Amino acid sequence: MTPAVHPPPTVEAASRWGAQQLRRVAGHPRLEAQVLLADSLGVPRTWLQAHPEAELVEAAAEVYGSNLARRESGVPLPYVLGWWEFFGRRFRVTPQVLIPRPETETLVERGLHWLARRSGTSRVLDVGTGSGCIAVSLAAEVPHCHVVGTDLSAEALCVARENAAQHGVAARLDLVQVDLACGLVGGFDLLCANLPYLPTADLPRWRVSRWEPRPALDGGVAGTAVIRRLLPALPDLMSTSGVALLEIGDGQEELVRLAVEQALPGWRVRSIPDLAAIPRVIEVLRGAG
Repeated sequence: MTPAVHPPPTVEAASRWGAQQLRRVAGHPRLEAQVLLADSLGVPRTWLQAHPEAELVEAAAEVYGSNLARRESGVPLPYVLGWWEFFGRRFRVTPQVLIPRPETETLVERGLHWLARRSGTSRVLDVGTGSGCIAVSLAAEVPHCHVVGTDLSAEALCVARENAAQHGVAARLDLVQVDLACGLVGGFDLLCANLPYLPTADLPRWRVSRWEPRPALDGGVAGTAVIRRLLPALPDLMSTSGVALLEIGDGQEELVRLAVEQALPGWRVRSIPDLAAIPRVIEVLRGAG
């Protein structure tokens, strides 16, 4: 790891210096330097722009220099910070969980669409919850739902518990250590799953594979192996009017459609695009049509 170097004494100079340090690893070095500096000072990023001549206190300078060194060595920014924004909330993240990504907000938005159509208490299942960003977001947005989040990783579930407590939904979020949804009693009105979907052979091409947990990335030969394992369990897991939402990778729409047709004959399948117009969520419901 690159050793920490003491930054210049003022906010503006430290920000410019940090951007220079990050130019080889960051797509937006100025922005990342400002985020790290603001986090070190415990202030919003806008504060930096309003106080360019403010002096760095020694403690903040040390944290900033150390975090810059970690980022310069290649550690993803969210892991350096220990948090990341998702669906308008800040979530704790560690190298034991995937970094929340904006594409996954499509799944949350679609889940909220379905929950808004229901009356009374809804039961929600988040398979492979990781940091809990999906489960916590749904619970926080919909007070009349009870959520179960599953993960095989005990470390990931610890992070999810912290996030549930931070956002005040721990009483309505049960976290269970199981493989997918093994052993759970069904009757869920909404099932969400952001499961591993990167093809094994493609992992070396993705920088994330060096830092993020491989079991949360590796989707097997075609990237759909874990999704295929979950599909046969859907009839027992979902209520009669339940909906399953499965996040998929770019180019996997037809593969997952075919997998659903094979595992669940007669069930309805619809794809939901993300903001880039890429099919991002496969929606699965009972019934023909």
